[in-house]
Formats: sequence, structure tokens, C-alpha cells
Amino acid sequence: MQFIDTHVHLNFKTFQEELVGLCERWREAGVARLIHSCVEPSEFEEIQAIADRFPEISFAVGLHPLDAQKWTAETADQILNLAKSDGRVVAIGEMGLDFYKAENQAKQEQVFLSQLKIAQQLDKPVIIHCRDAAERMRQLLREFWLSNGKVKGVMHCWSGTPEETQWFLDLGFYISFSGIVTFKNATSVQESAKICPENRLLIETDCPFLAPVPRRGKRNEPAYVRYVAEYLSRLRDVKIENLAHQTTENAHHLFGLSY
Repeated sequence: MQFIDTHVHLNFKTFQEELVGLCERWREAGVARLIHSCVEPSEFEEIQAIADRFPEISFAVGLHPLDAQKWTAETADQILNLAKSDGRVVAIGEMGLDFYKAENQAKQEQVFLSQLKIAQQLDKPVIIHCRDAAERMRQLLREFWLSNGKVKGVMHCWSGTPEETQWFLDLGFYISFSGIVTFKNATSVQESAKICPENRLLIETDCPFLAPVPRRGKRNEPAYVRYVAEYLSRLRDVKIENLAHQTTENAHHLFGLSY
């Protein structure tokens, strides 16, 4: 039984001295592939270096909405060129909108739309971060569709309501659930996980953040994606083997991963 952790941040300092041990644990837990997300393009070389050491890692390149102020006239070309430079780049991101305590909403929207255009140009999926911004995200995506055409992708670390979940399912997006879905008070997220079609469901850790129960409060790591999968299998009343197989197939399909 294998799993794919579709969102990790292994380049963060908390992991620097432990990558070999992390790898041993994720392989023991059955994690066969990982998608390493990117907060800003300056991380690209260190993410590449990690992928050089661990061949099961593919990765993305993009600019996180909380770093939108770092966008310059050259950033679009930088992301485009980096994405073309390495065949292991399978997505653009993470990107999106984060309106929680945000004062730069217009800038975030500009940066988001610029990266959607890059993804469409390269025919790569997007990894979308969306916090307190679902309605505006839906609007921007629908407007982009009308003017530019569709873009495929995933709503990562999803914490939206069932109604919001359906918005993005209707737009063709995959929905990825993290350790949040295992939290006792995350009833809305759990309801969203119940309605997600099996062919659009993904799992992730978003490590080092948001460790799932029973590791909540600890530093998260890829091996713990198994806890997310086990919880979802109980929640959706399916065998863990079936959920593992389906989410693995979904990740291969969205990100174009090789077998």
C-alpha cells in the first residue's frame, strides 16, 4: 500500500539535519512520492538539491500570497524559466489568496493571475493556497476561464465549507486534505471531505505544519500522511487500501507523475 504526500516543505530549517531520517520514516510508512511546494522562487535551488538526494520527490515553483510584495517585473519570467529548466517541476505554486489579516489584497490578486497565466502557458497544474478568500478565488478563476480558458489544479490544505468545496469541484479542481481534517472541531472540513468525489481527492501533510491526530501539536512530517489517509478512510467508509490507491492514482493524473 502506497501513498503520495502532495504538499511538503522539506527545505525548512526544522528539517535540515534530519532529512535521511525523515526519508527512512516516510518510506517505512509507504509514502512512495512527494510533491515539494515552493513559497518563493529563491527556494528553487535548495528544493532541487533535496530532490537530487531523494528521487521520489517532484516539485513546484511559485510565489506564496503572503510573499506577494516580493513580486517584481522579472518574477514572472523567473518562474517561467525555472519551471522549464527542470523536468521534475510538475506544478506552479504554491500560489493563491490569503486574506486573513491581509492588507494587500489587490497585489495578491495580481500575482495570482500572473501565475495562472504561466501555468496555462506551460500546461501545468496550479497548487492553490486559499485562506479566508474562497468567494474571491472562485470569482477570479471563473473570470480567468472566460478570458483565457481553464487551468487545472488543487485546492491544497483545504479548510473550506462544503458549499465552497463544491464551487471548486465545479471548476474542475482537486481537493487536498491535510491534518486539519483529523481535528476534533473541524466538522465543516470533515463534511467537505465526505462530499469530495473519489477521483478528485488528494492527501497531504503540508509539513512541518498541521500535524494530524494523533501527532497534533508535534512537528509534522511526510510519514504522517498515513494518519490523514486512515482518518479519511474511516470518515468516507472505505477501505484504507482503496483510498490509498485512489489518491495515488489521482496524484499521478493531476501532476503527470511517472510510475
